[in-house]
Amino acid sequence: MGFQDFMDAVLGRSRLPKAKSDKLFEISTACITLESKLGLKPSEFAGICFKTISTYAYESTRKEIQELLEYSSKDKDTKFRIEEDKYNFLWAIFKDSDFENIVANIYLVSQTLEERGLGEHILCAIYRFENESMGMIADSEVKTGRIKAVYWIYNFKQGNYYPFIPLSDRQRDSTFEFRLRAEMERELSIEKNMEKWYPLWEIPF
Repeated sequence: MGFQDFMDAVLGRSRLPKAKSDKLFEISTACITLESKLGLKPSEFAGICFKTISTYAYESTRKEIQELLEYSSKDKDTKFRIEEDKYNFLWAIFKDSDFENIVANIYLVSQTLEERGLGEHILCAIYRFENESMGMIADSEVKTGRIKAVYWIYNFKQGNYYPFIPLSDRQRDSTFEFRLRAEMERELSIEKNMEKWYPLWEIPF
């Protein structure tokens, strides 16, 4: 399953559920455990993806998001870009060494869309983590370079997180993902139905 398959699974229904943003900040506290216990340090990158709408209301909202992000980043080191992928989904992608700034900006985008009546078009937030001390990752995986990053994906429609660890040969490290679930389920609202742990092979960061 690729990125388009994930979107089809989320969007393939007559009526989209509203976005659930209330659990977004769980990742802010969970990252302390991820780093101290598992050696997974938040990278400088994260993003939020949402469906485009060809209306004036959407264009004005996109402009507002751009202005809000420029204002919120004025006194910080946050860099951001808004880009459209080949599937016509929009991404707001952030780079900042301060993880809390990234989480706050993702929340800002989601709230802006919800306030404009576009909350049902928010799809997912993705946080990239990188291995710092090899932690639970097998040496063989590290040495071959198969593991590039560990992603935590927040599905706004379900209101839950799940881990995704892509390997270089377009496979995923399901064993490590399951172990992450066991370690973090007390701190993160993790999706219980593993069939909804959609792999996203084309994350743009």
